[in-house]
Amino acid sequence: MNITLTDKALEWFKDEMLLKKGDFVRFYVRYGGSSPIQEGFSLGVNKEEPMEVGVSHEQDGVIYFVEERDTWYFDKYDLFVDYDEKTDGPSYEYK
Repeated sequence: MNITLTDKALEWFKDEMLLKKGDFVRFYVRYGGSSPIQEGFSLGVNKEEPMEVGVSHEQDGVIYFVEERDTWYFDKYDLFVDYDEKTDGPSYEYK
């Protein structure tokens, strides 16, 4: 599994989460919501330090990651994060 973020998504995360070099952003599994790959679950995001990194991606000094215990959610998919102008927030694709 890989994590990829577009430049617009990176800008949104930096502005909204007040990110600076050395920060961590976790993508995590939430019960409820909707997802094209896992029925009954959805993806959440939070600024927090990792406990046991399963997958990570560093860009501009910020580490974006998924905990080992949440990797099942992606079921061999890569996570592609973009910015959605309509919702003024991140959009997630699973490739």
